[in-house]
Amino acid sequence: MGSSGGGGGGGTSTVRYAPYIETEHKAFLTQTNAYVDLLIDDSPYADFTDLDVDDGFFGVGYTLTSFPALYDLYGKFMAGLDVEALWRQVYNATVEGPEVNDMVSAESALLDDEIEETSLPRFQLGMRNVNAVHTSSFVIGKALIESAKIKQLAKTDSELRYKMVSVAADRWKTHLAWNESVTKFYPELLKLFVSAKMDVDVHNYELKSKNALWPFTVLDFHKANLGALQGAVSTASGIGSSTTQKAIGGALSGAGMGFAVTGGNPLGAVAGGVLGLASGLF
Repeated sequence: MGSSGGGGGGGTSTVRYAPYIETEHKAFLTQTNAYVDLLIDDSPYADFTDLDVDDGFFGVGYTLTSFPALYDLYGKFMAGLDVEALWRQVYNATVEGPEVNDMVSAESALLDDEIEETSLPRFQLGMRNVNAVHTSSFVIGKALIESAKIKQLAKTDSELRYKMVSVAADRWKTHLAWNESVTKFYPELLKLFVSAKMDVDVHNYELKSKNALWPFTVLDFHKANLGALQGAVSTASGIGSSTTQKAIGGALSGAGMGFAVTGGNPLGAVAGGVLGLASGLF
């Protein structure tokens, strides 16, 4: 690298590098200019579509305000909950539910079949054998058979409903635990939504800004190429390999200095280039 200047205090200085370095730098700029012209109007972010976190959380057409507020939900599930009314509701739905009534009706139908097919025919046969079909004993016997059926059905009904009381208690406890879980998980879902919303907004705005600033990003790399002979340079954008740029700039600068210090010895340029490359990498 050499310099020349005028006399006195008003002169100008010109910094020059070895001719072969300047030639290579010019060829390098010619090639990179072609890439700049090609890329400056071809932003990779132009076709980006904004992500919409609301659709992912709530479904298309819904927003956060479409659902109960946090304190409103807490009031309904916990603060305003009447545990006694809830017990009566769960008890009636379990013990007096249609399932229990259906099972009692099924048992009644089975007992009727047993009477019609087995008990009553045997009783009638026995009464006919003793010639007592038209006596009061026959009527009383049929009444006793029906009474036995009613007692058996009542016993089955009471046993079944008694067993369902413990089921109702378990359902009541589960209902209370569910209400508590809802009030705990609902705020966590809101926090997750807000966090995801902020992250997605940052992502969308970042890509929009990168798309708007794409020409300046390309020109920033072009600026680095223009100043490559001045040593290590950095770009304003995070895109690309700044380490590689520093290494190239350091190697070019070191080679020029080594060439100038050794009086034009090519070996000095090589040594300077190696040192410049190493300094650029670190």
